[in-house]
Amino acid sequence: MIFRLYKKYDEIIKYLIFGILTTVVSIASYALFTRICHIDIYISNILSWIVSVTFAFITNKIYVFKSKNKKLLTEAVKFYISRVASLVIELIIMYLLVNIMHINDMISKVIVQVIVIILNYVFSKIFVFKNK
Repeated sequence: MIFRLYKKYDEIIKYLIFGILTTVVSIASYALFTRICHIDIYISNILSWIVSVTFAFITNKIYVFKSKNKKLLTEAVKFYISRVASLVIELIIMYLLVNIMHINDMISKVIVQVIVIILNYVFSKIFVFKNK
């Protein structure tokens, strides 16, 4: 029973696991940039995005979608372009939560990551690692 469920939802389960790990990478790098390096929160957000998207591309390609596409550069470009859309959404929501609603930036970052994980799955499934 559990094995059948795992087999049925294998891709989603792996995406969630690596999505959580990507979120950890994003939040940890964000904290590193803001708390230790004392970099502005918006610049830190962009830097943490670059680090986490690179991690996500590698793990999604190899473990989640098991892409055999030999055109690595094409796939990477599609992946990063699709992530730019979620970055823009992330920056807008971060601005609204931190500057307008005055919610702590770390709490805001966690909230935003949940939204971004869902968007990124859809983008990856439809545009980047689509099965032929």
